[in-house]
Amino acid sequence: MMIALPPPLWQPFESMVIEPFAMALKDWASIVDLKRFQSSPRGPKKSKQKQTFDPKHPHVSTARLLKGKKNKR
Repeated sequence: MMIALPPPLWQPFESMVIEPFAMALKDWASIVDLKRFQSSPRGPKKSKQKQTFDPKHPHVSTARLLKGKKNKR
C-alpha cells in the first residue's frame, strides 16, 4: 500500500479501529475501474515442428528401445 500512497497519508489509519478502516478500503475498492487492470488472454500455443531424421546422427531414445522390447515379448 506504500506504493499507492506516501507514508504521511497512512498515519490517520494507524490509530483507526478495524471496522472504519475496512469500510474505507471497501469504499475505495468500489470506485476502482477494474477494466484498467484486466490482462489480455493468452493466445494459442504454437505447435512444434517434428525434427527431420539425420542419418549422420541416428540417435534413438532408450525409452523407445525399451518400449519396443516390451512389445515384442
